[in-house]
Amino acid sequence: MRPRVTAAAIGHLVRAGLLAYLGGELEFPEVHPEQVAALARRRDLPALLDEHVPLGPDQAAVRLGVRRADWDWVVRLGYVAVVGSVDVDYKHHGGVTTVPLFSDRDIALLDVVRPWVDWRAVRETRPGRRSPLACLAPVTPDTDRVLLAEVARMARVGRAAVVNWRRRHPDFPAQTAGTEMHPEFDRADVVAWLLANDKIILPAGAGEASLLVRGDMGATGRFRLDAPWLGLADTIEGTDQLSGCRRRRGRRRAGRLGGRRSRGHADRLTAPGVRSLAVLGEVRVTILGSRRGASSSCSIARVS
Repeated sequence: MRPRVTAAAIGHLVRAGLLAYLGGELEFPEVHPEQVAALARRRDLPALLDEHVPLGPDQAAVRLGVRRADWDWVVRLGYVAVVGSVDVDYKHHGGVTTVPLFSDRDIALLDVVRPWVDWRAVRETRPGRRSPLACLAPVTPDTDRVLLAEVARMARVGRAAVVNWRRRHPDFPAQTAGTEMHPEFDRADVVAWLLANDKIILPAGAGEASLLVRGDMGATGRFRLDAPWLGLADTIEGTDQLSGCRRRRGRRRAGRLGGRRSRGHADRLTAPGVRSLAVLGEVRVTILGSRRGASSSCSIARVS
């Protein structure tokens, strides 16, 4: 899914040197439309936005795929730092208010650098329910440290691999606390080193999506698609393609909607980091899988 770029983001992209400044206000500058079109075609645009464009609290909650109340807990726990602020004039709600800004890059990395947090449970918490983050202890920059085992979990390798990195790379972050057997390291320094050495990557897409499908016979089903991919047709007459992986439970649910190949209506597509999309028209659901495999793929195509 392509990211949404607001007018305020253009000013940040100009200051980053990705667009040429042609005049106007610095926060809302005039730019060349051909440069904007060329930038929009770049496959690394999500990573560029993560690096250069900060987000307000509401935008940050959407980016992470959580409720605003959950995002307030993320800030309260010290998982992200404020990188700036902007004054917003709410003329009908008390005048000028200072709104904090957060790094999109830090938000995108939360799933990676805080692997012990059950982010799926946070994202699936219903309105009115207490946030799962409320039971966690806050951290400060001075106490936010990691053991070698947690570094390994971030990079999805074994602890022995991290020990080897520490021995072979002289620029590996220095120990800040702990003992010789159980050294502790500053989390921010470790994350910076892992990124610089390509041990972790900045997530640029949605890891999962939720699709609500309504079948011909009135039955409904909600599917969670892992590693979703959405391809939009170039013309209105074309067919949009959505694909993703789902466990066997999703296959049985799809079967109740009308069989192995069925027609139905997709009401809404939701993925962390983007606004919900209303899906218009009929859809064709195709379930592909093997008898031996534990997972299957589900392709949803709009039928014009």
